[in-house]
Amino acid sequence: MRTLQHFINGEFTSSTQGQSFDKRSPVDNRVIASVAEAGEAEVDAAVTAARRALQGDWARLGTDKRVAMLHAVADEITRRFDDFVEAEEADTGQPHHVIAHAFVPRGAANFKIFADVVKNVPAESFQMETPDGRGALNYAIRKPKGVIAVVCPWNAPFLLMTWKVGPALACGNTVVVKPSEETPLSATLLGEVMNTVGVPPGVYNVVHGFGPGAAGEFLTRHDGVDAITFTGETRTGTAIMKAAADGIRDVSFELGGKNAGIVFADADFDAAVDGIFRSAFMNTGQVCLGTERVYVERPLFDRFVQALKLRCEAVKYGRPSDPGANYGPLISQEHRRKVLSYYERAVAEGATLVTGGGVPPMPAELADGAWVQPTLWTGLPETASVVREEIFGPCCHVRPFDSEDEVVVLANANRYGLSTTLWTRDLARAHRMAAAIEVGITWVNSWFLRDLRTPFGGSKQSGIGREGGVHSLEFYTDLRNVCIKL
Repeated sequence: MRTLQHFINGEFTSSTQGQSFDKRSPVDNRVIASVAEAGEAEVDAAVTAARRALQGDWARLGTDKRVAMLHAVADEITRRFDDFVEAEEADTGQPHHVIAHAFVPRGAANFKIFADVVKNVPAESFQMETPDGRGALNYAIRKPKGVIAVVCPWNAPFLLMTWKVGPALACGNTVVVKPSEETPLSATLLGEVMNTVGVPPGVYNVVHGFGPGAAGEFLTRHDGVDAITFTGETRTGTAIMKAAADGIRDVSFELGGKNAGIVFADADFDAAVDGIFRSAFMNTGQVCLGTERVYVERPLFDRFVQALKLRCEAVKYGRPSDPGANYGPLISQEHRRKVLSYYERAVAEGATLVTGGGVPPMPAELADGAWVQPTLWTGLPETASVVREEIFGPCCHVRPFDSEDEVVVLANANRYGLSTTLWTRDLARAHRMAAAIEVGITWVNSWFLRDLRTPFGGSKQSGIGREGGVHSLEFYTDLRNVCIKL
């Protein structure tokens, strides 16, 4: 069994009071690690170290050397690829091919991409006239915002953590990372990488623990933190925003989603079935961009539901290392209880259960894992809780629609606005729909296709701010103007 420590000022340290918690495998519920739990002392030490590095070696390094160092971080992650894959598999229980082909490579790429963005971003300048005729020159400079608190989710822990740490460090900030208590491994492992490539102590820090009344709250309330970035549920984002109001700290949030998938009768049927299946059930439905509401044009509805049912019933459960396994467990027993409560509620509210709805039969060695069946419902009104509320599990409700105007209203009738996916061969319709649907990102005839230079974020209660490319720089830097009288 592993012992995981905090990473503070370039060193792995235990908690001063010796407190720790168990990390359990979602696959079989075994304890796989004992994790140090941060109190206020550890959080304060991490923030102090980050402040010292911000004003010391990291600031003196300069952009070119900082960029080269972040490229070295990405290269060392790639060299230790198998270690990061193993860490993510142990933490999440998800299939090997998902982690090895998507999550870990993206995690490494985030350092190089944002380093290159910072190195190549242009600065604006303006010449202006003055009454004396000599003029003035205005130009903008970017400065790091300071110590950034990075509060991470558990569903794609390495990818989503580096999505924030990469641009924060590239811009010259220092960070204190609070990974989810459910997925502490890869953030800890990244500390080893930082030391190997020579990142100065205090630039990257990790404190482990929980949220309210614990490490998460201690970090977000700390007056040495200049800005807070968070991915997770909307309720937690609300609490963090209240904490950030003390000291008027900036926030960047990617929050909940109840995303709609819309399939028109002219869509490529097989591609639409495959796309909706992936968007609803990849990572066992634990994807903020996942599809939990599906609207299918009526001529295609019955055929589509049947095809989606067959795909759900063909999944192969198993450990990440099992050949052919393409479907993992939920992250924890606690989260399984939440998802199963929605499964029960759907039936109570009058849903027609198409498939799933419970716990699959598993071999004895996996019976204690957080397994649930992929689940489809039809027949519910839009007021039903499983249609309105984010479940974050492998399930979706499928409803027929008859017109473009109708489905726009249905898609927008939700407090969230993160993403949607449209399936149609009609290009004009795709443009109309993309403009009308109130979300941060719309995919047409695809899903999860990301160019990391583009703006990413949610509308309504799905978030604040945008990440990706130069858009991340708006959060991680202070933009200042210099006016030179000529």
